[in-house]
Amino acid sequence: MDHDYERRHSRWYEVLLLGLYVHLLIGMPLALLLPGLERWGWEFWHYLPDERSNTLVAIGIAFTASTLTLRRMARFPGAQLAANIMPTVSLAFLITVALLFFTREGYTRQVLLGGYLFTLVWCYLGYFVGRRYRKPKLALVPYGSTGRILRSSRLDLRELDRPDLEGLRVDGVVADLHAQDLPPEWERFLARCALSHIPVYHSRRVWESLSGRVMIDHLSENEFGSLLPSLFYIGFKRLVDTLAALLLLPVLLPLMLVVATLIKLDSRGPVLFLQPRMGYRARPFLMYKFRSMYPDMSGEDFTIAEDDPRITRVGRVIRKYRLDELPQLFNILKGEMSFIGPRPESTSLSQWYEQEVPFFSYRHVVRPGITGWAQVNQGYAAEVTGMTVKLQYDFYYIKNCSLWLDVLIALKTVPTLFTGFGSR
Repeated sequence: MDHDYERRHSRWYEVLLLGLYVHLLIGMPLALLLPGLERWGWEFWHYLPDERSNTLVAIGIAFTASTLTLRRMARFPGAQLAANIMPTVSLAFLITVALLFFTREGYTRQVLLGGYLFTLVWCYLGYFVGRRYRKPKLALVPYGSTGRILRSSRLDLRELDRPDLEGLRVDGVVADLHAQDLPPEWERFLARCALSHIPVYHSRRVWESLSGRVMIDHLSENEFGSLLPSLFYIGFKRLVDTLAALLLLPVLLPLMLVVATLIKLDSRGPVLFLQPRMGYRARPFLMYKFRSMYPDMSGEDFTIAEDDPRITRVGRVIRKYRLDELPQLFNILKGEMSFIGPRPESTSLSQWYEQEVPFFSYRHVVRPGITGWAQVNQGYAAEVTGMTVKLQYDFYYIKNCSLWLDVLIALKTVPTLFTGFGSR
């Protein structure tokens, strides 16, 4: 019997509320029109001198960048879209203003501020209006390993009892495509869904999108190719890291001098601590950190407890707020590290983990970072069990390495600097 299934969000008002291009086509003209009309009136459409055209172009670029970035970040688990709207829009407009400033192009501050405020209001309005439609509605095929997905509160899951949607409008169908006990009638059902343009998702992929982790214990040799990050983006990221480090270095040098002075006054010994770490493509390097422990205290390569007696008084503060990581700007300039990536482990720990944790060495396919996906989600991990979970986060980052994920990690890193989340 033929079935004609209908996909969710196929109605015109749902497309209007959720469509990216519709969002841009309606929102961006308003972002340009309303502030311009208030300042210049209708005649500015007939004649646009450089100052006016520069302002409108800047608003259009910042509006588009904000919208695309927020949409892209919303795909990742833990994105907290509402909390990221203001910093994302603010950063987009700050970058456009910086470009206008350095190119010495004229612009109208009042209109640009109006465009910024309208973009904020528009993005918040789009978030709250579309929130009820944003929770994915999925049909679940009850075979194979799908139990961990059923426990998720981020999905509207409907477990099917027969191979038919029965008029149910869904965003997709979830099935364990490797299940050995999947009956033929359910296979035909999945084929009908695909022919009706209803996506069929593998349960493992859905779990990855919910948890932000990759199940490394089920990886096969054929899947390593899909985990390779884009070489173009790796090169672009290296360029951005270098430029950002060069810009930040003069700003942070005074703070680094203050930290160095406090370390010297607090305890004897060198200011810097150089530790061999395993880096990009499994090449060892010396990572620079401010010393936070007494120089005559020996022990494990990692801190065991939060009240570890090896940590100095100043060290306890700089470790909590990540100030001990500041000298790693020089590692970034040397090409040994990035601002964002898997946290580098000491060479001795790396050798231990490679014996205990499957595929551990694959995390070296990208440059290690000062902060990363595992740090903002899990925090500190030293034991093998915790390291396995951390490695799952690292593999997710490698698999989804992109500008949008890096922006999300940067936004999530800021609260950790003030709360000390995950420090030891």
